[in-house]
Amino acid sequence: MYGVPAPYQNLDPLDELIATILSQSTTNVNSQRAFESLKKRFPAWEQVRRARPATIAEAIKSGGLANVKSVVIKNILQEIKARCGTLDLSFLRSLGAAEALKFLTSLKGVGPKTARCVLLFACDLPVFPMDTHIFRIARRLEIIPQKCSDEQAHQLLAPLIPPHKHLSLHINLIHHGRRICHPRNPQCNRCCLLDYCPVGQQQEM
Repeated sequence: MYGVPAPYQNLDPLDELIATILSQSTTNVNSQRAFESLKKRFPAWEQVRRARPATIAEAIKSGGLANVKSVVIKNILQEIKARCGTLDLSFLRSLGAAEALKFLTSLKGVGPKTARCVLLFACDLPVFPMDTHIFRIARRLEIIPQKCSDEQAHQLLAPLIPPHKHLSLHINLIHHGRRICHPRNPQCNRCCLLDYCPVGQQQEM
């Protein structure tokens, strides 16, 4: 229904990590604006690491929750520098998915979704980030329980993803959630998954 999305190329893992943190609890437009403002104010991540949280917050204020996110970003950069000696996460590409995921989620403020977004989009590793739209669709299809944690949902869904389909399925399920499978008043009569969806079939009765 949505085609095969173009592959992402040449994304820097640290850029993707910070951009994903900025995307939390805001729109794509606002988070992109905040990321661009941050990069303009601080061309190098080392400059961000050395900056005061208030200065970082001023640069990312368009993304919302600036005071909280500025502290998270600074602390993550401090921790990466302390553990790796450099602000470079390109080594994640050479790790297995499980080991790379373990490293990222060990950073305070990096949850399972954020870590998997970095590994999927910037490292081309076979991981599947859960998004609010994907949660909703998976619950309606009864692939995951109505109540389960983020990490439980990731663990349940991961074995079901066919090889080399992690990126396309992630992007297309988000498209589907935005266009058809809305939180309220889903357009079940237009849904390509209706034959597999108990909730949709109930709606159509």
